[in-house]
Amino acid sequence: QVQLVESGGGLVQAGGSLRLSCVASRNIFILNTMGWYRQAPGKEREMVAGITRGGSTNYPDSVKGRFTISRDIPRNTVYLQLNSLKPDDTGDYYCNAVPFLNYWGQGTQVTVSS
Repeated sequence: QVQLVESGGGLVQAGGSLRLSCVASRNIFILNTMGWYRQAPGKEREMVAGITRGGSTNYPDSVKGRFTISRDIPRNTVYLQLNSLKPDDTGDYYCNAVPFLNYWGQGTQVTVSS
């Protein structure tokens, strides 16, 4: 059974921080690289962070140095720490495998005010 449950979003001022959480079903979590994706209003979904089974991480330049992905293996949970947030970071955030599966959770909304 596939489960992806995101939480932790909210409204924050520019420069602020948030920590997102995603609980994934065990079969997804242990077999795949996991990633966080973002869909901004009117834009396509993009990956903003990834973590391999070995723990290596990668980020696009747009968030490098500001976002940090991590995981808690016993809890099947992936986190995304968002620091120094900008209005351009506004969007719905989702976790999924990399490459993504044909299933998405409900996401969690992040709104950054200027």
